[in-house]
Amino acid sequence: MDSKSPAVSKITVPAILERKLHGEKITSLTAYDYPTARLIDEAGIDIVLVGDSLAQVMLGYDSTLPLTAEEMLHHLRAVRRGVQRALVVADLPYGSYHLGEKEALETSLRFVKQGGAEAVKIEGGKNRARLIRRLVGAEIPVMGHIGLTPQSIHRMGGYSVQGRSLESANTLLADAQALEDSGAFAVVLEAIPRELAAIVTRRLRIPTIGIGAGPECDGQILVFHDVVGLTFGRSAKFVRPYANLGQALHDALTRFKGDVLGSRYPSDSESYHWSSALLDQFEKEVSSKTRS
Repeated sequence: MDSKSPAVSKITVPAILERKLHGEKITSLTAYDYPTARLIDEAGIDIVLVGDSLAQVMLGYDSTLPLTAEEMLHHLRAVRRGVQRALVVADLPYGSYHLGEKEALETSLRFVKQGGAEAVKIEGGKNRARLIRRLVGAEIPVMGHIGLTPQSIHRMGGYSVQGRSLESANTLLADAQALEDSGAFAVVLEAIPRELAAIVTRRLRIPTIGIGAGPECDGQILVFHDVVGLTFGRSAKFVRPYANLGQALHDALTRFKGDVLGSRYPSDSESYHWSSALLDQFEKEVSSKTRS
């Protein structure tokens, strides 16, 4: 791909809301850099999420918690340069909105003004309602996120399915409703039973975006690296890899090493050449200097 694809209809927050009204599914993937963002955008994916999962899949952290707003902003800018059509949403990292509305607003404004985000995503339910109202009041669209919220790993005791009991299911349903009432334009449902996700989806007027929440959600999101087989370790139950780029890259790198060690790379056709006349002239000059 030598140039960007022709201009296409831009996906906006109102367009995402209309998908729910018309019963049209919404597609979303994470991206953390320019080439990945371009590939996702040119494939026609609706929402590109610069997720805080970049902490693990790109930066090598063992959780999302160490990620900083500065690191997120760096990757957000790269993604923004690769996207023409999709709606660009940025995660607010852990610690960037927990000290109060002022801090959250400042971080979100930086993501919009300096990073090019068109919305932000915040983990939490009823406890984020007031904050979401504040951001929406500042003209910043907000996507919610409930169920398994990775930033709450210590409180939850690990990465486990949420909403298995009636009590927790009722809490999640109330959280989802609170997000809608506070002005969120969509909500991610992560790692909850399919039946609960279906009920939440029917109850809400805003779209639900599922990840490990069954097919009844209004849309689906996955981590890009999971989709193309670029992760290390065991994948979650809900991950469906559509390619095995990890193995393909390993094979390519191994072949490259073998070709270099075996003097098969670079070949003559992959090398630059002098003309015969220039080579003869240079060799004569070198020979003359050597004799003198």
